[in-house]
Amino acid sequence: NFAEYFPPELSLKIFSKLDIKSLCSATGTCKLWNHIIESSDRLWRNHCMTVRATCQREVDGDRGVGFSWKVILERNYRKGYVKKAWLCGSYSNIHSSDELPEKSMYPLDAETWGEILEAELER
Repeated sequence: NFAEYFPPELSLKIFSKLDIKSLCSATGTCKLWNHIIESSDRLWRNHCMTVRATCQREVDGDRGVGFSWKVILERNYRKGYVKKAWLCGSYSNIHSSDELPEKSMYPLDAETWGEILEAELER
């Protein structure tokens, strides 16, 4: 277990190279890894910046309320994935709800649906 021997800064550097799924999995590896990952807001911030590219309003709003980066990521990761797919036109040729892929929906607010409709009108 490298985290037992390396200084915390080096362990954080290693964990910062993980993608979101791997980082979440690493929290279940052992108590030490869980503590290092869960107590480092900086690790989660980097991933939030990726989500912010699609969900800037949502991420900035959550940050303004004072949520931690991890909570912001939990609140917006799935939404960002779905919103990005809609904005990119992945579902432009869907004619009925039966044709929608299983994970294509997520509760989105009116402003987000407005963005999606504007993107569809521009296509």
